[in-house]
Amino acid sequence: MKKGIIILGSSNSNGDTYKAASFVSQQMNYSIIDLKTKNISEFDYEFKNRDDDFHPLIREIVNQYDFIIFATPVYWYTMSGILKTFLDRISDCLKIEKETGRKLRGMEMAVLSCGSDKQLKNGFHMPFVETSKYLGMKYIADVHCWVENDTLPDVVETKLKDFINQIQ
Repeated sequence: MKKGIIILGSSNSNGDTYKAASFVSQQMNYSIIDLKTKNISEFDYEFKNRDDDFHPLIREIVNQYDFIIFATPVYWYTMSGILKTFLDRISDCLKIEKETGRKLRGMEMAVLSCGSDKQLKNGFHMPFVETSKYLGMKYIADVHCWVENDTLPDVVETKLKDFINQIQ
């Protein structure tokens, strides 16, 4: 089994996206890293933010895991801002953390999204797909979820089980 991690990029650490990510976490025995608990600044061309939590976190990810699931709510038809900031900071790995950046090459990724709509708009996954190509990662799969009455509906649990089968 792949050694993987779920990166939760939500403004709500216990929200709907967390519910879906927890389901996957329990089935796959993957830990969840909650970006909301980290101090990660926006990308800075002068790299004045070197002392925030990004560099230790990305080093931990590339040194301990070979598979990343990005879990994000759908905010205004796209990924969350906190996850976008994390992905933007991967630029550090192309400039000042090149050894770390090289370790992303060959890793695998998948995306779990959660929103109020049962269907995503076309193009939602494009930033993830193109980022994986650019970094030499392999984009494996994606799944979109929703919550009803504060629980995952049976149809969503089935979708998540299919997703898990795809990425194992």
